[in-house]
Amino acid sequence: MGAPTDLDRRDFLKIGAVAGAGFAIGTTTAAAQGNASTPVARPPVADTMIGVPFEKRDVVRVAIVGTGLRGRSVLTELLGVDAVRITALCDIVPEKVAMATEQMKRAGHDYSVATFTQGEHAFEELVRRDDIDIVYTATPWEWHLPVCVAAMEQGKHAATEVPAAYTVEDCWTLVDTSEKTRRHCVLMENCAYGYNELLVLNMVRAGLFGELKHAGAAYNHDLRAILFENKDEGLWRRAHHTQRNGNLYPTHGLGPVALYFDIDRGDRFDYLVSMSTPEMGLTKWRADHGEAEDKAGERYVTGDLNVSLIKTARGRTIRLEHDVSSPRPYSRINSVQGANGIFEDYPPRIYLDGMTPGHQWQPIEAFKAGYEHELWQTLGETAQSRGHGGMDYLMAWRLVHCMREGLVPDIDVYDAAAWSVPGPLSETSVKNGSAPARFPDFTRGFWRGERRTL
Repeated sequence: MGAPTDLDRRDFLKIGAVAGAGFAIGTTTAAAQGNASTPVARPPVADTMIGVPFEKRDVVRVAIVGTGLRGRSVLTELLGVDAVRITALCDIVPEKVAMATEQMKRAGHDYSVATFTQGEHAFEELVRRDDIDIVYTATPWEWHLPVCVAAMEQGKHAATEVPAAYTVEDCWTLVDTSEKTRRHCVLMENCAYGYNELLVLNMVRAGLFGELKHAGAAYNHDLRAILFENKDEGLWRRAHHTQRNGNLYPTHGLGPVALYFDIDRGDRFDYLVSMSTPEMGLTKWRADHGEAEDKAGERYVTGDLNVSLIKTARGRTIRLEHDVSSPRPYSRINSVQGANGIFEDYPPRIYLDGMTPGHQWQPIEAFKAGYEHELWQTLGETAQSRGHGGMDYLMAWRLVHCMREGLVPDIDVYDAAAWSVPGPLSETSVKNGSAPARFPDFTRGFWRGERRTL
């Protein structure tokens, strides 16, 4: 979706300040409970959506809300998957919708598509159409929840870019709405489909690392230049750094680790403690680069590096990091450690007790032949030339495949909530002097059941 107006942005910041204050008050008691074993939960509004398959269909009809850089990137991947028809496009910037329609024609999808550009709530008209199976939102974060809820309430499945939501209440709203409407809300976490992530997932499931005990996850990505651009993400993403101190973007690293640990499939996130460094990076970047006068009055409150430690119900631990404001190489950490050995990424390397000579890291190439994931074996040649090294194509292909075949989605609304909620929980912990903050049990007790999709 296009950029909010100056008035919209000011309103967003005011709303964020009020919501943040209310959330801190409302969760202090839960945070102070520390590692009590009783999870925070709510009564169900309807039956669980765990294990509920999509309805089979021959063609998947997709609407996309938000046709900026990410929306058009997703569109590219979907247009490369068989049996997909794009039926509607929506953005507040008409030129971006026009670019998307031209993109469709160049890809051979030369048919009529409905377009919606009449303001920020045009998606509410879009979701009422009867030629849509799933609504994909690639908007700024604050619009993920409204678009997904509107889609599900009109009988459509929803798919959302990450994070799915950034308050605890909004995470619950997604779960409640999905259960009430019997529609799925799928988190489109592309990193869960990365080559190394799926390779390691197979190795975990084969028992190479033994009983698991620890993992590392991160989104450490120098975004300073992007955050200060007068276009695209620079028009909305920096605003979050003026209101929230915690992990603003937890799912890229945490999602794959959650799959390694069978989170909500036999284990669950229990509580976290979090702390942030001082903010330096964005203030320094602005000063060093003489950024425009309209940004001079901004005060950034997000610590440059946020570190959280997560404890699971089975006693395992996860180190979770977020840093987009520092000069540093890209890393999602992506590590997992068990009784028999350890894998660490960036660069990828492995050590297995009794299999690796001395105390030396070993390249993972020797394990690819035996543990390469079936998705990469089947689609890797096509995927590698596409977005983010192929993970975007696999994510799009798998969504369409599950919908066509009537399968359970790989990453459901409970994952969407559990992987996104470390954002607000980290804010609460930081605000309360790194006191423990408890994870809600969005599954309402169904996390104990074993289930696997990917």
